[in-house]
Amino acid sequence: MTMIKIKLVKSPIGKTEKHRRTIEALGLRKIGQVVEKNDTPQIRGMIHQVDYMVEIVD
Repeated sequence: MTMIKIKLVKSPIGKTEKHRRTIEALGLRKIGQVVEKNDTPQIRGMIHQVDYMVEIVD
């Protein structure tokens, strides 16, 4: 399974509860933190939901 690196670039403070929970579910806590997840449709959907707060790192 291919892996995808996700980086939190914007704070979830003041965002909707659903988006904050999505960030938490991705395992992101601090700005600049990078996590590595399996590249699945579920993870891609979570990234799409909060794409204004995260970026995909190569």
